[in-house]
Amino acid sequence: MFDAAVAACHPSRVVAPALPARPTGRVIVVGAGKAAAAMAAAVEDAWGPPLSGLVVTRYGHGAATRFIEVVEAGHPYPDAAGEEAAARLLACVRGLRAEDFVLVLLSGGGSALTGLPLAPVTLSEKQAIAKGLIRSSASIGEINCVRKHLSAIKGGRLAAAAHPARLLTLAISDVAGDDPSVIASGPTVGDSTTQADARAVLAKYSVGVPESVAAVLRDPTHESVRPGDARLALSEYRIVARGADALAAAADEAHRSGFETQVIGVAIEGDARAVAHAHAEIALSAAPTRPLLLLSGGELTLTVSGQGRGGRNREYLLGMARALNGARGIFALAADTDGIDGSDDVAGAWIGPDTLSRAAALGLDPAAFSAANDSGGFFSALGQEVVTGPTRTNVNDFRAILVMPGV
Repeated sequence: MFDAAVAACHPSRVVAPALPARPTGRVIVVGAGKAAAAMAAAVEDAWGPPLSGLVVTRYGHGAATRFIEVVEAGHPYPDAAGEEAAARLLACVRGLRAEDFVLVLLSGGGSALTGLPLAPVTLSEKQAIAKGLIRSSASIGEINCVRKHLSAIKGGRLAAAAHPARLLTLAISDVAGDDPSVIASGPTVGDSTTQADARAVLAKYSVGVPESVAAVLRDPTHESVRPGDARLALSEYRIVARGADALAAAADEAHRSGFETQVIGVAIEGDARAVAHAHAEIALSAAPTRPLLLLSGGELTLTVSGQGRGGRNREYLLGMARALNGARGIFALAADTDGIDGSDDVAGAWIGPDTLSRAAALGLDPAAFSAANDSGGFFSALGQEVVTGPTRTNVNDFRAILVMPGV
């Protein structure tokens, strides 16, 4: 079911149907995100030459292209390769004419992959701020609010640079609610958040900033591009895949297997452990007469205080295993559709009724692993990780709880 969810949102399926008839004249393709290279390959297959342009994706998430250059950069923290790539993306769209056409390909991860700060902010300063926010319980919307106000390309600035060319954005959404201004920090749409909002996010999570950052965030000339800006008049936006599509594909697969399905949330946000306990209560209270699959998506958050490894999906499952306490007939899988839960190369994990007893037999203390934020170490020791490799799409988290009656 997880495989079906991922396949339904792969660029090879969703990009071509969203493309218009090939524009006449010059076509420039740019993009950023974990799915950007696969999206570029799909455009090439659909339109053919002549095409030119550049997309940036995470290390290891590249795809073979013939005309559109693919570069790889750091994620979840921006690096020098991403900084250079963002500058090149801007250069690709500057100086265009009204008869030119720009196709922008966006997907989750695009924010970190285009780390070009507004001067005088430095890359190392942006890296420190990103780390502080990611390790807090900040939502992706809050993180991207700050990113937009420190970036030379986000918050509508890419579209503004491309004016007066026509521009179409195709996006694979990895954010709850599918807000275009949050996906990859909205480089081609107007931004309704303000510098004051960004300052409030930093204060809320006690993320200190140097004077260079503070100066940018109080200088009105550095404000992001506002909705309704004339430079955005020829910019169109289409979302080609989202979390709801993934859950629908999983539900179809479940129905073919004879399971009942219930979607308990498409865009769930909140603390991973708190959501795990809530979902455990739902599973424990269910009394199905045939196998029941409880599906949910969205993006959870973590407050990281330990030095372990893992991500929100494995933290969720560790919390759920503890809450279920070996309850019979309940199984669960949680994984990120991009193949990366956190920052390592594991998509997620799974649990069953014997997870805690198996852990006890190996001398593993779930509470200790939880306190150390080491859900990755816990599931690795049990051999219960889900490893997919790069999927080259990204519609956020997939969570499935299977309740088996009479087991």
